[in-house]
Amino acid sequence: MSKQFSDLGISVALLKAITELKFVEPTEIQQKTIPLLLSNTTDFVGLAKTGTGKTAAFGLPLLQLIDTNSTVVQAIILVPTRELGHQIFNNLEAFAKYTPEISIAATCGGIPIKPQIERLSNPTHIVVATPGRLIDLIQRKAINLKETQFLVLDEADEMVSILKESLDEIVAELPKNHRTFLFSATLPGTIKQLIQNYLDKNVVQVSANMETVGNQGIDHQYIVVDPIEKLEVLMHFLTSKDGERGIIFCKTKAAVNKLAKNLAINKFSSGALHGSLSQGIRDRIMEQFREGHINILVATDLAARGIDVKEISYVVNYHLPDTYENYVHRSGRTARAGAKGLSLTVLQQEELVEIADFEKELGIQFSKFKKPSSENIEENNTFLWAKQIFKTKPNHEVSADLKNKIKTVFHHLTKDELIEKLLANYLLQNKNELAEKPVKRQKMK
Repeated sequence: MSKQFSDLGISVALLKAITELKFVEPTEIQQKTIPLLLSNTTDFVGLAKTGTGKTAAFGLPLLQLIDTNSTVVQAIILVPTRELGHQIFNNLEAFAKYTPEISIAATCGGIPIKPQIERLSNPTHIVVATPGRLIDLIQRKAINLKETQFLVLDEADEMVSILKESLDEIVAELPKNHRTFLFSATLPGTIKQLIQNYLDKNVVQVSANMETVGNQGIDHQYIVVDPIEKLEVLMHFLTSKDGERGIIFCKTKAAVNKLAKNLAINKFSSGALHGSLSQGIRDRIMEQFREGHINILVATDLAARGIDVKEISYVVNYHLPDTYENYVHRSGRTARAGAKGLSLTVLQQEELVEIADFEKELGIQFSKFKKPSSENIEENNTFLWAKQIFKTKPNHEVSADLKNKIKTVFHHLTKDELIEKLLANYLLQNKNELAEKPVKRQKMK
């Protein structure tokens, strides 16, 4: 018989809140972690893939361990991005619905620091922060960690480089007997070194396997394309997913901008997300995505951290990720909360050999995605052309006289006849352009 949350030692107030949130059965990482954090007194390492409920795994015990008779900061939760920080803050607030005496604050970078300093002047028990902003607050003496008992490093593998530079300064502010809870989707050498340097030698380590609620529903597929057809194949795929929400991952900010521009030209409902955008723009794009005003996000790996939207039906790796860890984080954006999802990786022929390595390292199986034929691609391009015409706004600067002249050309045609002629004209132009291409290439030589 599987365990329930009531079997894990959680308080009545927290149980009431998560029951209202429709938390029914704890995931594997939650079953293994919650009792340990509540009863143990040593450091802890939790390994579980993205989307498996790690926030509740550490958040529920933390809330229960808070001493509400004290007004000092008792727990710090470090996260790689502001988006993830605010997601965790919102989750903790929801978990603590019936324990209002617990005070939680989010202090992440990318937004003005002054309101955060003012917030911390009030009693605060738990602080969710990005490392850089926390160090800034420490240096300004706006936060006191001398009595902080818990340090949580969430998505540690996503902020290793940041932690290398900042963890010494943060740990120096904490009491020697503090407990550290480290959570990660993967365990690369850099994380092992971090555990060795900063966590107790008697650290307890728990792993949840790949077949967890958030990941078992992912269908891993790949498609091999020539560079020249890559965009057209992607647009054919996106047309087939019209009305569904998805994320397309690119390696660089420049690639994100270029692809997002091409999608916008072809009237796809999309937005770009990367670190060089201002926080205000990133927030606005994320809000549009969450509210369903745009269906596609084009993003870099780090910018997409903290996106917890349940209805993401597919993820596209437009560029093969550099690391296995990044593939785990990317694919974990879909198939959340028990739903199904597709993770499609777009490859060039020379990259195909790497699929076997991903399968072996991550314990997953890829299948081949059927590549559209040239006829399918052409049909889709024609459909996108029609969509462009439909969504083009009228030009009100055109003179009434010219408009009337144009109308007289078409006035005797029915709607169907006009469509037939427009379509024939488009296809003829396309044919002529294709015929001219080899000539252009020869001239360039």
